[in-house]
Amino acid sequence: MSDILYKKAVNLLCSMIETPSFSREEEGTADIIYNFLSSQDITSINREGNNIWAYNAHFDSEKPTILLNSHHDTVKPNSSYTRNPFKATIEGDRLYGLGSNDAGASVVALIATFLWFYKAEGLKYNLCIAITAEEEVSGVNGISSIIDQLQGVSFAIVGEPTNMNMAISERGLMVLDCTANGVAGHAARDEGDNAIYKAMKDIEWFKTYKFPKCSTLFGEQKMNVTVIEAGAQHNVIPSQCKFVVDIRLTDRYTHQEALDIIKANIASEATARSFRICPSSISTDHPIVKSGLALGRTTYGSPTTSDQALIPHTSIKIGVGESGRSHSADEFVLLSEIKEGIDIYIKIITPLIIK
Repeated sequence: MSDILYKKAVNLLCSMIETPSFSREEEGTADIIYNFLSSQDITSINREGNNIWAYNAHFDSEKPTILLNSHHDTVKPNSSYTRNPFKATIEGDRLYGLGSNDAGASVVALIATFLWFYKAEGLKYNLCIAITAEEEVSGVNGISSIIDQLQGVSFAIVGEPTNMNMAISERGLMVLDCTANGVAGHAARDEGDNAIYKAMKDIEWFKTYKFPKCSTLFGEQKMNVTVIEAGAQHNVIPSQCKFVVDIRLTDRYTHQEALDIIKANIASEATARSFRICPSSISTDHPIVKSGLALGRTTYGSPTTSDQALIPHTSIKIGVGESGRSHSADEFVLLSEIKEGIDIYIKIITPLIIK
């Protein structure tokens, strides 16, 4: 049975690779996933936009639910590709193609896992498979648009490339748009108040400031200035300098707390784009973590963000492939990684749901 599931998973992934699915343009792969689940006699498949979800055959509303989630959208291929990003090519153990590693391999491995348990009776948990859209852009029409419709979720397994090790914590994100205001003037007469110089002082603060509270899970909270824009002419002192700050939050500060500290220390105006991307963590005493540790999987804190930030339930990030391959040219995943991933997903879940 596992070999059959593995072959189905690889074929499904090949079909997904060969169907462009950029964020907010995932209709094609949503159709493929919906039709695949229908072909496996899955009943009551749900679709909203480009999000697909379904429950195990013997769903019991009195029982808690394990959510199996990953995303089927991709970034756009970068200019360094030497292969056709939309051609699924198998060479030895490698399967090449855009989205193969991030996160198509986790999508198909989770679907195979769902199929493995689909008809089982007497489970201690329900299972919900949810393959969702817009993860790469944290879009409002992705997981956050359907999360309230998913029934009885106790905790989630989020499929992202982690070498099938367990990310038990994940940083949050806050992006600031900052504006330093000065006064325009003629450069030759040394008039005005240069907004660039005012911004430089604040940028230096962002570079050197250390938040007092350090997280045991993540370490220090990180801030980086990533975009800057000012001036239009060489002979005009600029009246405005705009810059963007990328802040990776830990569990020690809320978005508002971090923003309040920043505003108290800089002269520039600072506006947060959103408070949506929150840090997350799961206890090492949680049964799913203990199950993974028993299988020899390791734990770590993830520096990257995922749909975990938008799931208001306890969650763990574990999936097929390597994070370093994500968004890279000539993206690939190993076939052996897919097979191992299905096996580990099944083994990590089994002690929790089989009576």
